[in-house]
Amino acid sequence: MLTLVRRFLDTWLAKVFFIVLVASFGLWGVADVVRNLGTETSLAVVGSRKIELPEAQEPYRRRLAEVTRMFGTQIAPTPEIRRSVAGQTVESLITAAALDNKVAEWRLSAPDAAVRQAVFDIPAFKGRTGAFDRPTFETVLRNNGLTEKRFLDLMRSDLGQRQMLEAVRAGAATPDVMARAVFAFQREQRVAKTVEYPFASAKAPEAATELQLQRYYDNNKSKYATTEYRRIKAVVLSPETLEKEIDVSAVDIATAYEARKSEFNTPEKRTVQVLLTQDEAVATKLAAAWKAGADWAAIQQTASETGASGVELPDAGIDEFPAPELGKAVFDAKLNDVPTPVRSALGWHVIKVTAIVPGATKSLADMTPSLKTRIVADRATDLLYTRANKVEDALSTGTALDNLPGDLGLAAISGTLDAQGNTLEGAPAPIPGPDELRPAFIQAAFQAKKGDAAHLTQAPNTPSGGQSFFAFTVDEIIPPETRKLADVIETVRADWTRDAVRRTREEAAASLLGAVKAGQSLEDAATVAGVQVRTLPATGRATPAAGVSPQLVTPLFALKKGEPTMVETPDGFEVAVLTDIIAADPATDQAGYVQMREALAKSMADDAETMFATAVRNRANPKVNRAQLEQLSAEATP
Repeated sequence: MLTLVRRFLDTWLAKVFFIVLVASFGLWGVADVVRNLGTETSLAVVGSRKIELPEAQEPYRRRLAEVTRMFGTQIAPTPEIRRSVAGQTVESLITAAALDNKVAEWRLSAPDAAVRQAVFDIPAFKGRTGAFDRPTFETVLRNNGLTEKRFLDLMRSDLGQRQMLEAVRAGAATPDVMARAVFAFQREQRVAKTVEYPFASAKAPEAATELQLQRYYDNNKSKYATTEYRRIKAVVLSPETLEKEIDVSAVDIATAYEARKSEFNTPEKRTVQVLLTQDEAVATKLAAAWKAGADWAAIQQTASETGASGVELPDAGIDEFPAPELGKAVFDAKLNDVPTPVRSALGWHVIKVTAIVPGATKSLADMTPSLKTRIVADRATDLLYTRANKVEDALSTGTALDNLPGDLGLAAISGTLDAQGNTLEGAPAPIPGPDELRPAFIQAAFQAKKGDAAHLTQAPNTPSGGQSFFAFTVDEIIPPETRKLADVIETVRADWTRDAVRRTREEAAASLLGAVKAGQSLEDAATVAGVQVRTLPATGRATPAAGVSPQLVTPLFALKKGEPTMVETPDGFEVAVLTDIIAADPATDQAGYVQMREALAKSMADDAETMFATAVRNRANPKVNRAQLEQLSAEATP
């Protein structure tokens, strides 16, 4: 049941429901968890744990920003919405605190080494080499308003909770009867025969008369109207708009080079053939035979006869060898030479280096352009948030876009565009900033009203986590205008002809469907109609098989064997009759059945985790301070 609810939450209907829920929740308040606590200054108390107001401020701002984007960038959240978001924020903090209390009660803990490794494994903290990068780590924390101590405390808390919740999840199991029922439903296949009535092969209708074209035009005038245009004035703030302000000195580049020098070194690699034995005498004999000219295959055969073993290690660095003595010997050896056997804790090694890939170091001069670009991008990102705050402050006091200070690094634009982002000439409007900003900007511009006050809006992040902002006003809305029939006569004629063809194809398909429903076989009815029958491949519910129209899949799985149906596809109409139902059998698809059980087990584990967390939260009997909650909801819009 919970899994079905999760699927529902991904739909637009659910999002609309969420908006209504947020509004109603804010209107009626959170009386079920809010209680007056007298002179208590904490925002909430969960057992012995107190949640102070500053702890909730940043999560509240993030949630409010998300809700603001959901409602539309030009609609300011009402006080009721703010109270709702504040309540949700506090609720999440209460649940986390209750789980932390339970972790402490069960005496679970996260060692420093585990916290350190978890931080190192987070992709957002890795540099270009793929390893943890402290400057990147510090930048990400700073951009998210977190100190290192606060972040590490959160990581430690999360790891402790994970230990507890994983134990809860481990108890989830999928009953065989459930797995078989779901498997039978999802893996069932159906076979049908079909007759197609493609639009492309239809007989061309008689040419439309002027009266028919006039009537068609009158009934579809909206199709022939011009598009709506909007005259927009805007400013964009992004790392790209700030880069021209960033001055990078030679010292800055040299410092960055030294800090990242390891990234620019490509270590030498060697391919080596190695024999390993525990007997020094055997090693000496093998080395002599190898020096005398024996090839690798022959020396391996000789080695195996004496109890030694051989292996080839391709393109290995000095640190990749199992013993440091072996690595040193390999990198001291000459190409195609067999040096004196070397001893390590593993035994005696006889080696021959067969290939050398020299190492390389990119010089400061080589790396200067890319380092400069990186430094500029990093500094621009750091500067971005400071400038965004200044822009937001200026706009909040009523400053017009034209009057914003010229030293904020803003890119100013103005012009007329349609909902596709095209200008009056049909060319894409030149909107600065990353690719992710453009659709967000256009969507916001066509949701706004003329005269709405400008406010700073954050665009979606780039794949690398980069951020950008924009603000705009709609100066004029140019409504669509209906064009005269004479101006669009050829378009009207083509549309009329296309609709006439569709109508004739639909009538032919409906006639065939009627004949089959009256008792004729599909083959007999098709023979009378002069069309051909095609047998479709077996298809499943989730993904249609090749040659099966997606529009036909759902109706097929609603039919009984022998029943017909009719569907419209982008290419025409189809009449189909279900001819066979192939039941799913776990015995013939064991791998698929196991995969299904694992997916169900994960879903049940998710449900168990949710129910456990809810129960822990409820038993903690949390208390929330209404006055502090009201203060939180009064926080400025992010």
